[in-house]
Amino acid sequence: MDSSSTRRQTTRAKLYEAAVTLIAEQGFSATTVDEIAERAGVAKGTVYYNFKSKTELFEELLRHGVSLLAGSLRAAAEETAERGGSRIEALDAMIRAGLVFIDRYPAFTQLYVAELWRTGRAWNSTLLVVRQEAVAVVENVLREGVAAGEFDDGIDVPLTASALVGMVLVAALDWQAFQSERSLDDVHAALSRLLHGRVSGGCC
Repeated sequence: MDSSSTRRQTTRAKLYEAAVTLIAEQGFSATTVDEIAERAGVAKGTVYYNFKSKTELFEELLRHGVSLLAGSLRAAAEETAERGGSRIEALDAMIRAGLVFIDRYPAFTQLYVAELWRTGRAWNSTLLVVRQEAVAVVENVLREGVAAGEFDDGIDVPLTASALVGMVLVAALDWQAFQSERSLDDVHAALSRLLHGRVSGGCC
């Protein structure tokens, strides 16, 4: 990668961080390009050099953030497979990876979850695509588990995958907003017990 590409990626990362923080704080409509540029420490023209509009910036922000989340989930599953772990262990590792991601990017997670329930937005179609990117990683592990006989073949894979991703997102936001005294390990342990009881059919 040449230096110009590296600089552009660095600039975009600054703009993503500035935009997600401001929009989480005051909403999309109230956030201006001037504010995003100022928070990122760049000229206003730099924003328009990288993105045609504030809406495009937000769409790319969604793609970027969910891609990072999906990558974290995928890496957790692959690392579990490489050491010979089961699919339920892969799902458990993915839950932890999701919590680590949310702990690192709380503003993005809050914004992403809020936007999932809004309608009439210019980026609704983009949101559906990026949501599926993360859910598909979990679906793949569930299907592998069913094929290997680890999970009941009657399991509803798409709905279960959505439920697992949703569980992690909502539980993590609740943890950060209302139970911040709890550690990541503590929250992971609680969700792990739910996973083992509901997906694997185990008792603990």
